[in-house]
Amino acid sequence: MARVETTNDALGDSTEMSVAAADPAEPLIEIACGTLKDLRQHEGELRPITLDSSLDHDLGLDSLARVELFMRIERELGVRLPDSLFQTAETLRDIATVLDSARPAIRIARQSPTEITRTKARTATPPPNIATLNQLLAWQVERQPDFAHITICGDGADEIVTYEQLWREAHSIAGGLQRQGIRLGDTVALMLPTSRDYFCAFFGVLVAGAVPVPLYPPTRLSQIEEHVRRHAGILTNAGAIILITTADMRRLAAVLRVHAPSLRRITTNEELRSLRAAPTRVTPNAGSTALLQYTSGSTGQPKGVVLSHENVLANISALGAALGVSSDDVFVSWLPLYHDMGLIGAWLGTLYFGMQLVIMSPLSFLTRPVRWLEAIHRYRGTLSAAPNFAYELCLKRVTDEELAGLDLSTWRIAMNGAEAVMPETLPRFRDRFARCGFQPTAMTPVYGLAECSVGLTVPPLERGPLIDAIEREPFMHGGVASPVGPNAANPLRFVSCGLPIPGYQVRIVDDAGRELGERREGRLE
Repeated sequence: MARVETTNDALGDSTEMSVAAADPAEPLIEIACGTLKDLRQHEGELRPITLDSSLDHDLGLDSLARVELFMRIERELGVRLPDSLFQTAETLRDIATVLDSARPAIRIARQSPTEITRTKARTATPPPNIATLNQLLAWQVERQPDFAHITICGDGADEIVTYEQLWREAHSIAGGLQRQGIRLGDTVALMLPTSRDYFCAFFGVLVAGAVPVPLYPPTRLSQIEEHVRRHAGILTNAGAIILITTADMRRLAAVLRVHAPSLRRITTNEELRSLRAAPTRVTPNAGSTALLQYTSGSTGQPKGVVLSHENVLANISALGAALGVSSDDVFVSWLPLYHDMGLIGAWLGTLYFGMQLVIMSPLSFLTRPVRWLEAIHRYRGTLSAAPNFAYELCLKRVTDEELAGLDLSTWRIAMNGAEAVMPETLPRFRDRFARCGFQPTAMTPVYGLAECSVGLTVPPLERGPLIDAIEREPFMHGGVASPVGPNAANPLRFVSCGLPIPGYQVRIVDDAGRELGERREGRLE
């Protein structure tokens, strides 16, 4: 029996923990205790921790907290844990079991950008007669079928998906969906990780004439049933008839049908392809629903936003015009494909402009943030986007050693959005990565919302971040944003997210809907 004692003045008395563990496991307990104390400085005394403490229920670690724990373990014990452990580990004992076989942490040589070659056929903006996503893909297939549209970065060799492959596999899935009873306008839910299957299933649903409903997949297989229960409301609200998912989800068919009675079938890409059914041609129009995009539900019940083909294509076109996007750009993304910034901003935007998408799973980024930057380096990425926390994670977790040889000089637009943009993050990221060629004007705070597909405001190109400092008291008590004087103490600081993109207008109104003047706090319309 080993004993670990920790003391933290902010937590009150010392906390003593009895741990049934062999000596090699003691450092693991100490690291977990230290991580929890740092993350929860104001939550009182820690509970006793053992090797069998659940990472979720006992320690209460969300995804970012898991990242923190795993990174500390690697740093302090000098090992490199397998990415799969992030998904499979349920307890500290699961991590301890892997420690003996974990390989020492070594720096892998970074691949030179000059070793990556791309054959690229230039393409223009789609003509006006392209009114749907279906027509858009068909147009790209006709123009450049062999273009490497999507590059999926994984543990092994990167996987390429060309326009022709996406078209062919989507039609195979569409035929299977129609064979299983899908008709024009039906809704089909997708619960798939970032993978070839996701891209092909999404367009398979569209080709079948149905409406895709992207849902985020469970992070860990042990949580599938709990995950499904949380998503039952979305499945029911959307009236989803079929759910396309992974083979692991198939075993929960009975649970799904109890909680989402509209579901008639739970299937996989493999099963749909095995039916070998040719799809019947279905022709949606510009006003047809392209997808149902559900909000995260972080501030209440998830809400579904109906987006037509016309909505999606118009917003992508306007956003691309504001950002000066061309087919020569390369978009590097780790954003989840169930979120509008990742689905529409990254993937469908690259489809529209005929550029390459380099994508990795969110887990790949979370477990090793440097992978995002290395992909930009390797593929000469010019566009990328992320919430503010991702830039902070890079500041905290990318080491000076990992910066050596990293080239970010091609990254011309680093969009920061989807959550509050923190003014202190922007100069810190600019200064830290300047040695890698990151340009001061690249950081681009943006604002968007699901109701307008994805993007709404963008700052002028090459302006760089604009931060407004205002007096605290007038704003806190009267909603008036008064600029501060040169000697003001403790001002509030806000980041400008730019101007409305072409074709969009915004105004600030009060609770009664009356438009407010300049520098007044209100609601956005």
